Amino acid sequence: MTSVPAAHQLQRLLDFFLKIPRHFSQMSQGDEVSSQVSLDGGVRKKWCGLRPDPARRRWRRCYLLQMMVLPFIPIVAVILQTALGLRHQLHYRVAVAEVDSQVTLATEFGKVVTLMQLERSEVAFFLFANGDDYGRNLTVRFSMTDQALDNLSTWPTVTVNTATGTSLVFKDSKTFMHHLQLFRGNISNEESTIREVLHWYSSFNAAMMTHITDQIKETDNSGVWRFLISFKNLLRSIEHIGISMVNGINYFGRGNLSTESYLGFVKDTVIGQDLLNASFTYWPRLRSLYGSIVHQLGKNYTLIQLNTKKIMKNQQQRPSENDAKKYFDLMSTYLEELRKLQKIVRRQIRDYVNDDLAEASRQEAVGVTILVIVLLVSPIIIILVKNAVATIQIYAAHLALKANELKQEKMRSDSLLYQMLPPFVAQRLKNTQHVPAEYYEQVTIYFSDIVGFTEIAAISTPLEVVKFLNRVYRLFDALIEKYDVYKVETIGDSYMVASGLPVKNGKRHITEIATMALDLLDGSTLFLIPHRPSEHLQIRSGVHTGPVVAGIVGTKMPRYCLFGDTVNTASRMESTGEALRIHISLEMKKALDLVGGFKTEHRGFVDIKGKGVLDTYWLLSKDGGVRRNTNHELLKLAEDHEPNYFRR
Repeated sequence: MTSVPAAHQLQRLLDFFLKIPRHFSQMSQGDEVSSQVSLDGGVRKKWCGLRPDPARRRWRRCYLLQMMVLPFIPIVAVILQTALGLRHQLHYRVAVAEVDSQVTLATEFGKVVTLMQLERSEVAFFLFANGDDYGRNLTVRFSMTDQALDNLSTWPTVTVNTATGTSLVFKDSKTFMHHLQLFRGNISNEESTIREVLHWYSSFNAAMMTHITDQIKETDNSGVWRFLISFKNLLRSIEHIGISMVNGINYFGRGNLSTESYLGFVKDTVIGQDLLNASFTYWPRLRSLYGSIVHQLGKNYTLIQLNTKKIMKNQQQRPSENDAKKYFDLMSTYLEELRKLQKIVRRQIRDYVNDDLAEASRQEAVGVTILVIVLLVSPIIIILVKNAVATIQIYAAHLALKANELKQEKMRSDSLLYQMLPPFVAQRLKNTQHVPAEYYEQVTIYFSDIVGFTEIAAISTPLEVVKFLNRVYRLFDALIEKYDVYKVETIGDSYMVASGLPVKNGKRHITEIATMALDLLDGSTLFLIPHRPSEHLQIRSGVHTGPVVAGIVGTKMPRYCLFGDTVNTASRMESTGEALRIHISLEMKKALDLVGGFKTEHRGFVDIKGKGVLDTYWLLSKDGGVRRNTNHELLKLAEDHEPNYFRR
């Protein structure tokens, strides 16, 4: 039987501490420390053919760089996000500023179109009235139009189609104003001239309206697009209503309309009303404002509707300049109210754009502030991370030293544990804390003791006895290392060895024990008793083979014990044997005969206590010899060796 301290409990504690993250436990302050630390058994993944070792200086720098890169990721993400947001805000601000510029230009062009519409109406009325302006001064109207043309910041290329089918292209405002002056000077009271006037003004306004439409893009960068569409529709509506008003003046001044003029009146009236309704769709508030205008005009609006229906019928009536004047005044008032709506839309667009510009400026300021804060805080974060990693590495260096010491202690405890218990059993005991008993069908057991040990101990001091046994067992332990055997235990001068357990080895246990027994007997003959130099060591050996049961017994001081009749028989073979001889049973002799290569001698029948009379044999030798050491080597193994606990 053998004994072992409760080392597995200590082993569990050691294993727990070794589960500390090895990434930190392997770091150190220099290559000197790193050369001593290797906690994971040398098995690590390779990076690009290199084995990373966090304890080495180059790998510490690599890990430091990795840890410093980590905060860079969110920082760079925040910087990119802020930069993209700022870029978006800048683009949005540019787009809003572009809308503002477009609205400014559209306002200037719209003012010119409005004045040209008024000039067209008054010139047409002047012609219908045969040169009587009824208190209206065309010179003042012309000067207002000229002033608006002079105030234009830019001039688009304008193409005007004349009544004769020719096209006039004006690339600057001065050329247009020169031609406009000539056109004004040729105004007469003939009908052909009236049609030419209407066509000329309408062609110019159509060209300007096209430019306004192209200038104001229906952008989706801001919610102002619906106001822009409403503004354009309202401007076009006023233009078409103004053209229809000229034809209406012609109707009341001449008594009827020609087919061409009538169709033009109907077309312009319908288009103007549709465009007006469309502007209400894009900005519903205009409808309520328009209702206020209708309510304010009252009877005048009703007269406008009645006049429109009368013109639609185009029935012949007596020409009346007075009716033409009244119609002109009503329509002028109505168009003036529509132009007020146009100003409201233009003001709404301006306010909306200004609000967008202010919001864009605020967002831009916020983005710049965040970007500046991130750029200022980033170095601080990097420095803090660097200091934290450096602190962790310093701590890890000390932890690595402690872990290395812990590993050394673990190796010592494992070595001691594996000497007390079979490694296979000890490992299972550490992992599961329970090793079930196991039945072995065939094992071979060897017993030996020292002949005359009682007399030797009687005349020796305790220290001499211990030193003597230490030298004997040191020699035996060194010799059995060459064989597939397991040293079960030593009790006093008794030495017990088994083969075929705890790891089964087939039938080799027979030859292993037989050869080992011959080797131990041969080695013991060279051993001198230390404190009695004239006497040689004499041992008595016994061997038997058969089935046994093996298992761990006890929890406080667990022992790996063998049970069964085979153990008792082997012990009786040794106790009934003779000095310097190996006593074996009949079963062992038959097993050796089956294997072959061993010489035995029949001893005879021996009365074995508890077993009766048994036929036994002596194991003499092995073919080819068994000595694997020279006498010098055996003597060296048997040299005096004082245990450390003696020194302490």
